[in-house]
Amino acid sequence: MKIILLKDIENLGKRWDVKEVKRGYAKNFLLPKGLVQIATSKNMESLEERRELEKKKAEEELKLVQKQASLIDGTEVTIPVKVEEEGTVYGSVTSQMMAEELAKLGFKDIRNSQIVLESPIKELGEFPVIVTFEHNLEAEIKVIVVEEKE
Repeated sequence: MKIILLKDIENLGKRWDVKEVKRGYAKNFLLPKGLVQIATSKNMESLEERRELEKKKAEEELKLVQKQASLIDGTEVTIPVKVEEEGTVYGSVTSQMMAEELAKLGFKDIRNSQIVLESPIKELGEFPVIVTFEHNLEAEIKVIVVEEKE
C-alpha cells in the first residue's frame, strides 16, 4: 500500500515521503495514529502544494534569520561588574547577562542558549563571543567587561 508520511517515523522515513508499506501495518497502526494518509492522486497533488508552501516558508525563515544575524554581527555589549580590591571580578559574566544586555539594545529574541561561552568570563576586558542561530548561522559580538560605577 502506498502512503504519505505526515510525520517523521523512525525506520520508515521523513515527513512528506511517499512509501510502500504492508497493508496491515498501514491500516492497523499508521492510519489510526494519524501518522500517514493513503497516497491517492488527490493526496499526491496536495502533497506537492504542501511541499512548495513549506519550501517557501523555510526560505522566508532563512532570510529573517540571516537578517537578524547580520544585524547583531559586530555589536558591542558593555557589561558592568563589581570588582574586588585586588582588581578581580566578583563573580563572572554569564550568557544570561549577555542576553539581557542584548535585549536592552533591541535584540529581544536572543536567548542565552544561543550565546556560546566556553567558560564564564571572570576578568575585565574585551572578549569575542559567538551567537548561534537556526540554519547553522553564527554572528560574533564583542563583550566589554568594565568595572561597575557606584
